[in-house]
Amino acid sequence: MSRRAKRPARNSNLNRGAETSLAMASEAMAVLRDYLGPAIARARELSTRYLTPIATVISPLGFVLLGTAVLLWILGASFGWQEALLGAFMATVLLLASVGFVLGRNDFSVDLDLHRTRVAVGDRAVGAMQVANKASRSSAPVMMELPVGHGAAQFRIPRLEPQQTHEDLFTIPTQRRQVLDVGPVRSVRQDPFAILRRQVKWTESYELFIHPRTTALDGSSAGFIRDLEGMPTADLSNSDVSFHALREYQSGDDRRHIHWKSTARTGELMVRQFEETRRSHLALSLSTNLDEYAEAHAEEDFELAISVAASIGQQAVAEQRKLAILTQQGPVRTGSGRQMMDGLTRIEAATGQRENLVDVVRHTADTVPGASVIFFLTGTRTSAKSLREAWMHVPAGVRAIAIRCETGIEPSRSNIGELTVLSLGKLEELGVMLRKAVA
Repeated sequence: MSRRAKRPARNSNLNRGAETSLAMASEAMAVLRDYLGPAIARARELSTRYLTPIATVISPLGFVLLGTAVLLWILGASFGWQEALLGAFMATVLLLASVGFVLGRNDFSVDLDLHRTRVAVGDRAVGAMQVANKASRSSAPVMMELPVGHGAAQFRIPRLEPQQTHEDLFTIPTQRRQVLDVGPVRSVRQDPFAILRRQVKWTESYELFIHPRTTALDGSSAGFIRDLEGMPTADLSNSDVSFHALREYQSGDDRRHIHWKSTARTGELMVRQFEETRRSHLALSLSTNLDEYAEAHAEEDFELAISVAASIGQQAVAEQRKLAILTQQGPVRTGSGRQMMDGLTRIEAATGQRENLVDVVRHTADTVPGASVIFFLTGTRTSAKSLREAWMHVPAGVRAIAIRCETGIEPSRSNIGELTVLSLGKLEELGVMLRKAVA
């Protein structure tokens, strides 16, 4: 057999050997997992129960100091370095001294009270924290922390006599729309060098909704269709609120609709016939794609669009009209005014989204087939071509109004076919522009 013929056979044997070794290794690992699985789970449980609390007490500086002390003890003992032993001794003394600052127990009753959990941008969000000493002896001064969003406020609680109460008032800034996690209140004990830090939670946390700004609208300024009158259509109905004509009685007609005066005059049973009406159903298509807003201040323009949506939505809820709000992130709950405002507060905008206003309008038209008015809420970087493309998805007979938001621009009104386009620079101009839209 030639050397070339032997080489493929050798490679084949090597491949089979490698596959066999991998199979054996996989079986060995499976056996180890079966035997070591309970032990690993037990070790994780013990770690969570004992090591995790210790890890939360030791600060990053404390871990560095602990590691340095261990290293210096090893170096000093191995090589007889007196300097290393002295440094290890000092680090150990510092660690042991810091333990005394975090020991101790308080018997407090802490009450966190937010005056309102829902405020508008610019309103005052006020709260109070009461700390009562429930122990039978005086309590040492302690530091309380109140997390607010990504920050934390600190309150120094003085020495309290038994059953004594201390109260602190605080104000939370509300410059921007957001949902803030307030709390839980926690007492903090730490040494002067912040090596150890022990926290004890005393209350639950709250959600503070900072709703977008709104402006008041009346029914005529918003251009809404009255519920009682609805939108008349060419379809006739045997029962509705818009009277159309009289016709002869047919088998199966509701006798309550018999018009007795006409029956007595003609000698034949006559019944009322009505036009079908459509209850006004408002739909808002809000674009959260920052690429469609002015590049210089896209976030401010988006906040203006959010405020416009909230103002129209509040008016719709006040007049008990059906309402739907959709964004790229999905629908906003509109079962009540509070749900709507909470949903709008949670909305976040982003750049680089694949979906734009056209996609939101198309999804709105599919999701809300009974809409009578659809508002497009977007920025000034949305082109006329995109607005026209979005309008093409609106069903026939449905009123469409596009509102392009950019902070500081002069208000204007234009038309793209049957689509009314409003350009808005201030929230206070919304009512005037909507009156122009329906004029």
